[in-house]
Amino acid sequence: MNAAIRYVAGRLRRNSITRDTHEVFAEGMSFGERLADRVAAIGGSWSFIIGFAAFLVGWAVLNVWILAARAFDPFPFIFLNLMLSMLAALQAPIIMMSQNRQAAKDRLEARLDYETNIRAEAQILALADELAALREDMRALIATVGPKTGAGTGTGAGTGAGPAGAEAGGPGALRQA
Repeated sequence: MNAAIRYVAGRLRRNSITRDTHEVFAEGMSFGERLADRVAAIGGSWSFIIGFAAFLVGWAVLNVWILAARAFDPFPFIFLNLMLSMLAALQAPIIMMSQNRQAAKDRLEARLDYETNIRAEAQILALADELAALREDMRALIATVGPKTGAGTGTGAGTGAGPAGAEAGGPGALRQA
């Protein structure tokens, strides 16, 4: 038996309830990890893209037309390029950290899904065993009671025309068929 099955079997014996992946994962996150996830979420949103595009257009308009003679960053926009490079240098590792945490969260969800599947399979097998035991009990009961009542033997109280109306095709005919 591999380690995962032993782990799930131990959890089944304790009769625990499946944990929420988001809560389990959030418990172990530091402030920096939560901040990185938030920054990555903001940086990957349409509002950030539209706002940043507006900032870039505003920068260009300000330096080319409004402050043309006294522009603090004239046309090739060297200072803007420097800021964009620094932003990319900071944002890329933050996004990578967030993606790594998402991958770890996905692995945790997969493990919890596997545990849930094993638990469900074990419960289904237990129910199948109980059903088989009930079936055997019913067979034993029928074997014990059947000869006394004539049920299932074709003699005694179980024989005859059957329920009223069975011969005429009434509702009893459906039950006998």
